[in-house]
Amino acid sequence: MTLTWADVGLRVVLTMLAAAAIGYDRDVEGHPAGLRTTILVALAACLSMVQANWLMNSVGKAPDSFVVLDLMRLPLGILTGVGFIGGGAILKHSDSIHGVTTAATLWFVTVVGLCFGGGQIGLGVSGSVLGLLTLRVLKLLEVKLLLQRRVSELWMKWKIDQFDAPAVLSALRVADLQISKFALREDTVARVQELRCFLRRQALRDEHVLPSELAEMTRRPGVLEWEWKD
Repeated sequence: MTLTWADVGLRVVLTMLAAAAIGYDRDVEGHPAGLRTTILVALAACLSMVQANWLMNSVGKAPDSFVVLDLMRLPLGILTGVGFIGGGAILKHSDSIHGVTTAATLWFVTVVGLCFGGGQIGLGVSGSVLGLLTLRVLKLLEVKLLLQRRVSELWMKWKIDQFDAPAVLSALRVADLQISKFALREDTVARVQELRCFLRRQALRDEHVLPSELAEMTRRPGVLEWEWKD
């Protein structure tokens, strides 16, 4: 019921360490809500619970008073505010939705901050560890499960004097693409060559974009036209 500055310091430090670990993981992955955002959100939640803990001794009312102090409104208001922040982190583009994990991370570090701020140290530590494992370990497992073998088709046309087939094959090897079938045609009158090939690769189920190595190749001088079917 009575807080000391040592108690407050322990709760604040543990909150910042837990939020920093989760925020650093998000920064490494290149997500928008990184180190500073997660620390600020968790710290706000922690301080709100510390304040509620300090006000707990003043709960109650005089016989002639109609004022009631509801301390739970403070953490509930924090969670509501984080809901607005999380809503701003979610973006919808065409048929895909991005930022759901970022919004969930902000909500999660808020709950962790509330745990530490309320004095539930063991619950906060175990929750932080489970959150890190979810973000890091399950990310690797998710990528592995979503990878699939896929056959794609590439068609290119280029000027003979400015580009050649060995350059295309070199780019395919760099992109770790296996050629299953290919056909090379040459028009000596127009001085152009055409390549059509089928490529085997591993990609995510929702990934249907041209690999970056091939995208760079299509921008080279001499490339006239190209088409990628996935």
